[in-house]
Amino acid sequence: MSASLCGVDSGDTKDDMSFASALLYPFLLLLPAAGGGDGVPRPEDAGVEPAEVSLWPPIEAGVLAADAPFAISLLPEVAPQDAWQVRIEQRMTIRISPPRASVPMPDMFFGMPTDGGVEFAERKMGNCLPASGIVSVRPDRGNRLLLFMRDRRVVSAELARSCRARDFYSGFLIERNEDGRVCVDRDTLLSRSGMSCTLTRIRQLVEQDR
Repeated sequence: MSASLCGVDSGDTKDDMSFASALLYPFLLLLPAAGGGDGVPRPEDAGVEPAEVSLWPPIEAGVLAADAPFAISLLPEVAPQDAWQVRIEQRMTIRISPPRASVPMPDMFFGMPTDGGVEFAERKMGNCLPASGIVSVRPDRGNRLLLFMRDRRVVSAELARSCRARDFYSGFLIERNEDGRVCVDRDTLLSRSGMSCTLTRIRQLVEQDR
């Protein structure tokens, strides 16, 4: 009886141990990995800085040129270009043309003989004229031009000595300034033939009484 009871107890004990082993087996498999991770020193613990790992392997220029000969030549094209600052300046020019038939001439020029019988005297004036006040121009003798103004005045404009008035037979162009005036020793007159002359002197022409 006792032998049979002992046999039964020992059998039950073995079954219990087998069941417990089956339950603990998955946890036993994790023990070597956890223990191995704790036992191996990490670079931070050993005082060694981890090496930087590049995502792209280093490429030598010679190998790159051999494998892809166009890769190096395309690199400058892909690089960002330098920014250029563009400055746009607007320049306005004023064109002064010879007098037309529709432009009234000053009274003192009507019936003026060709032999120069009528005499004119020069009167001093300022060094500037309103550009919008010039109606037309006519070449005079030497290096002088006759400017006909809207207020019926006639102004003798003297150019540099190297200039000829006949080069301005078809008028001239002048750059418009901020003040809107044409001034001596500042502004340059450009003829249609390409002659560029500086304005050196201006005088108002007044008819003399005989």
